[in-house]
Amino acid sequence: MKKQNKLLIKIQRLLEKLNSREYLHHFGPKKYKLKEHLFALLFMQITKMSFRRASFLLIELGFFVPSYSALCKSRKRIPPSLFEKLLNQTITEIPENVAIDSTGISVQNPSAHFVKRIDRKNSVKRFVKLSAFYDIDSRKFLAIKVRTKPRHDVKDFPSLFRQKHQFKNLFADTAYDSEKIHGTYFNKRIQTFIKPRKNVRKGFYRRKQMKNYSEKIYHKRSLVETGFSVLKRKYGGYTLTKNASSAKAEMYLRAIAVNINLRQIKF
Repeated sequence: MKKQNKLLIKIQRLLEKLNSREYLHHFGPKKYKLKEHLFALLFMQITKMSFRRASFLLIELGFFVPSYSALCKSRKRIPPSLFEKLLNQTITEIPENVAIDSTGISVQNPSAHFVKRIDRKNSVKRFVKLSAFYDIDSRKFLAIKVRTKPRHDVKDFPSLFRQKHQFKNLFADTAYDSEKIHGTYFNKRIQTFIKPRKNVRKGFYRRKQMKNYSEKIYHKRSLVETGFSVLKRKYGGYTLTKNASSAKAEMYLRAIAVNINLRQIKF
């Protein structure tokens, strides 16, 4: 149980840095602390278990954690702002090179047998969209944005920029080749390495940023794909939740797990 004890200590230290309250709310009897809720929820993500299995296993191992029904409720009640602050606390250095990209997290995980029985060639294409700022030097997630419906990549840029905007270089693919994005970073004295769209050369700020554009340097952007691959391989490329707030909580917990370098626990 040495690994789980370290996990609980890490969560306690993150909350102490935030000077966060000890309990999730101030109503009614208080039995479980906020760190115990977060510990069980994070454990559930890294082991890919359900609420019931994760809670029962931790209780059998001697940990003082909430029941599975309490965990289900707390995941919805913990505000996204707290998860955002916890993610920020896992970042120890000021980033220099940051990449922005998005990926899809499947909302279903049907077996091949089920897909065959319902006479479908492929599974249902429903997904949660995850956009992220990724530090390509330290291999950490800096900020994330979660949507339950498909939207253009540029729509998620303002939210990510609000969370993190102190770095030197930004790397992005063609989907982020927007005059607004170029102008925002030019005014902040941040160099953009965004692959230009074909036959698009208009825009004052786009031309300014393209003076220092290098195709060789641009390919550092591919490291954000590595970050998404690590997140999906270790903690799952799908989510079974249908609720938007629960999906956000899951993605934040997985990003936090990647940042504090948690390995998948095998049983």
